[in-house]
Amino acid sequence: MHRTSPLSASVSRRSLLRALGGTAALGALAGCGVRGAYVQPGDRAVPDRSATDKRLIFSNWPLYIDTDDDDLSKRPTLDAFERKTGISVDYVEEINDNDEFFGKISPALMNHQSTGRDLIVISDWMCARYVRLGWVQRMDRAHQPNVAKYLDPLLRSPAFDPGRMFTLPWQSGITGIAYNRRRLGREIRGVKDLWAKDLKGRVTLLSGLDEAFALLMQGNGVDITRWKADDFHAVCDEVEREVRRGQIRRFTGNDYTKDLVSGDVLACQAYSGDVIQLQADNPDIRFVVPEEGAELWSDSLMIPDRASHKANAERLMDYYYDPEVAAELAAWVNYVCPVPAAREVLAAAKDKDTAALADNPLIFPDGTMRERLAIARDITSTERLEFSQRWNKIVGL
Repeated sequence: MHRTSPLSASVSRRSLLRALGGTAALGALAGCGVRGAYVQPGDRAVPDRSATDKRLIFSNWPLYIDTDDDDLSKRPTLDAFERKTGISVDYVEEINDNDEFFGKISPALMNHQSTGRDLIVISDWMCARYVRLGWVQRMDRAHQPNVAKYLDPLLRSPAFDPGRMFTLPWQSGITGIAYNRRRLGREIRGVKDLWAKDLKGRVTLLSGLDEAFALLMQGNGVDITRWKADDFHAVCDEVEREVRRGQIRRFTGNDYTKDLVSGDVLACQAYSGDVIQLQADNPDIRFVVPEEGAELWSDSLMIPDRASHKANAERLMDYYYDPEVAAELAAWVNYVCPVPAAREVLAAAKDKDTAALADNPLIFPDGTMRERLAIARDITSTERLEFSQRWNKIVGL
């Protein structure tokens, strides 16, 4: 196994809320829980064709699965699944933005029609909308023994999906702080360090509300699993103050990586998987899980309503929770592996670079780091419009 995933993979797959703008109507629909859009449990399934039709359609983000070094059209783990099960997988790299994809398939879902897909991968904050609207099907754990055994306990019960019966992490990550240790000349330990005088004008924050707010709340000592509206507004007050005094250079998407590499920025909100890739070229770039804690997030698998190959999709999900398979995928994408047992597999690898990944806490968080990680309560339907409007005004979207 070789770590060959380029930085552009991270740029593609992490979606950002650019603005309410063109997705305002969709956001209002999902956020406010329009009665006509909700699908009752009894209307979500169709007769499953898995037993007689050995195939499934799997939609994912670009560059979010292992590929062969010499032939990028080959996907070793997925190819092995097809050989092992006889199930043909139509793998489509069509998801570039959570909101955009929501708009693409929402007309079918709200009208009780098939999306033409059996399996999709969406960021958890957006998964919450699908779950609340009844647009995804409950999984049958009888088809998923590996999931039951190996899913990381930290990821088992987000507020929007207790027990993970409607969603299942594909890969996870940490939103923390990245900084250039050599150029800054000191360490960063906490969120409040971003407001230090020697960082004035050299700090960036993420522009997306769902990506940015949790870490900033943690800096205020908030338990993000049960935060309140007052906690959100306190963060906005703080960020507005730092904008006024010139502390924050700008708000970014994944292009924060360019600023960090160039030295225009010395510290920023960042994703763990991006930093692993940056460190390959610049070991002076560090990633810190602040003393106050950091957000653990996931991009998760879901089976949309009226998918016609549900059992096949469940079988594929369970396959990727086999520690051997999870290890191969983790070695390529370098995000937090949702299968802790994969660590032992990587540690035993003959290739030294691959074996070293087992000791990388940004792929397999150690005990100390795990104590600082939490899954944020998602923004509810009644909160989203108000909170988005305030945050986007600060960010300038």
